[in-house]
Amino acid sequence: MSFASNTKDEVQVYTPFRRGVPHLGPYLRELWSRRHFAMELARTEIRTQNTGTGLGQLWLILNPLLLTFVYFTLTTILSGGKHGGVPGPVYLAHIMAGLFLFYFFSTSVIGGAMSILSSGRLILNTAFPKMLLPLSVVMVSFMRFLPSLLIYAVVHTIAGIPWTPQMLWALVPMVLIAIFASGLAMLFATLNLYFRDTRAFLPYAMRIWLYLSPVLWLPEQVRDSLAFLKWINPLFSIIGAWSEAIVEGKQPDLQLLGLGAAFAFAALLIGGYALLSREREFAVRI
Repeated sequence: MSFASNTKDEVQVYTPFRRGVPHLGPYLRELWSRRHFAMELARTEIRTQNTGTGLGQLWLILNPLLLTFVYFTLTTILSGGKHGGVPGPVYLAHIMAGLFLFYFFSTSVIGGAMSILSSGRLILNTAFPKMLLPLSVVMVSFMRFLPSLLIYAVVHTIAGIPWTPQMLWALVPMVLIAIFASGLAMLFATLNLYFRDTRAFLPYAMRIWLYLSPVLWLPEQVRDSLAFLKWINPLFSIIGAWSEAIVEGKQPDLQLLGLGAAFAFAALLIGGYALLSREREFAVRI
């Protein structure tokens, strides 16, 4: 806070802090106390999305479902009907499960990148932890993701894939993908205030990331020359563990889960620090 004065008036000029983070204890308590605010933001966004279309909220299910059949048709044509020895219905279930989870991740990150910039009036007129904005976008994507699990359950049953208790392991990569998406959403929401082209390049980056992840192909199909993807691609370990649990019905490789957890929490720490250290600048950057 700095002051400038003349003989008649005293003028108060506020200069935002540029570095440092707030005290985490009070900040996290305030964040938790405003959780209902974030949930209401998410519910409002869900209600307003697709309301102008003929099928309305049904698109929440139809969009990823149609993408699944498009990619399944494409991979079937390119592979000549061979899917690494995996029956067609099971391969369809694999693509569907992976694509639904990836869609949850990509919409969280892309939407989160715009969450702060698109909330200018709210930020200028209301005092609240700005971390709520990207987190509310992740909530929206999660709410859109849940109905797709019902569709997958139907396909899983039709494909004749057995239901096993080990499928409950799928909850672990689901939580990890939410943590990873939250961290990247906070990071890109902050970067987008300084580099406005961030939002424009993210859809292309996500499309490439999809092709490099075990969604349209099986983890065991990776050749030795591409084995490095297991170690540098965070989604390889998370989606690979997800597919092992929910499609194959077995306990995922604990090494995959450990690697995925390391990537997820690293992203959360980096994204959280980036947002908290620049939060006081948001009002003058919008």
